[in-house]
Amino acid sequence: MKKWIVSAALYLVVVIAGYTVYAEFIREEKVVEQHGSEHETASEGHGEEAGHEEESEHAHGEDSSHESGASEVEVALNYENNQIMISLSDQDGKPVKDLEVNHEKLLHLIVVNSHLDEYYHLHPQKVEDGKFEITQTLPDGEYKAFVDIKPKDLEYAVNPLPFSVGNVEGSHEHGDVLKVDDTLTKTVDGETVILNMNSMKANEPVTLDFELNMENLEPYLGAMGHVVILDEQANQYLHVHPSDHDKPIFETQFNKPGKYKIWGEFQQDGKVRVFPFVVEITE
Repeated sequence: MKKWIVSAALYLVVVIAGYTVYAEFIREEKVVEQHGSEHETASEGHGEEAGHEEESEHAHGEDSSHESGASEVEVALNYENNQIMISLSDQDGKPVKDLEVNHEKLLHLIVVNSHLDEYYHLHPQKVEDGKFEITQTLPDGEYKAFVDIKPKDLEYAVNPLPFSVGNVEGSHEHGDVLKVDDTLTKTVDGETVILNMNSMKANEPVTLDFELNMENLEPYLGAMGHVVILDEQANQYLHVHPSDHDKPIFETQFNKPGKYKIWGEFQQDGKVRVFPFVVEITE
């Protein structure tokens, strides 16, 4: 009887010990599996973060390329001894060689004084690659120049180039220098021009229709006239050409309200005359 009890007790001890070892083994396997799963999750999360980084860099690259309005041409202007000298260079400092002919000229130069009552439309001559010059006497004062060109394979925006001539006392601001015309009828050298505008509002198409003597009107620089427009501060520049090859009708748009000066240039009987108009554009 005692032997049976001892045997039973030993058997129970062996069973309990075996179960304990088996339970510990199962627990360790689960820990290993859980650790492996956590490692895989962390790796997947890191991969997703890397993917987001790559996507962000790609998006940033796309954003950084949005520079279509930037000018890739550096323009410098110098006035000395009645000589205007212009230099054109690319972003590497090399002379800009290739310019398209724009209305019979490689370069149109518009110069105005601070009060917008002096206006010059000039055509400097090319002296070498990226270099243009012209002789022009200018009274003492402050000016802004606008170099109008069409470079091949380069983005270009016309920006004002301020410069001074002679002794200038103080600074002359452009603000409040324009008085809006009561009537858009101007007479120069006996020739009368009437400006008709279908709209005086900003941010909508505007037609400039000039009435003048068509019998003696002649092509000027390959068109029936040219129009240059500046805002009162001489910062916004528009050079408009006729929408109709045979008529002095122009189409443009004013981006913001304010006062603008419009110069209409027409050749009649071999002489080019400039007719200035001042208008106010509303919202």
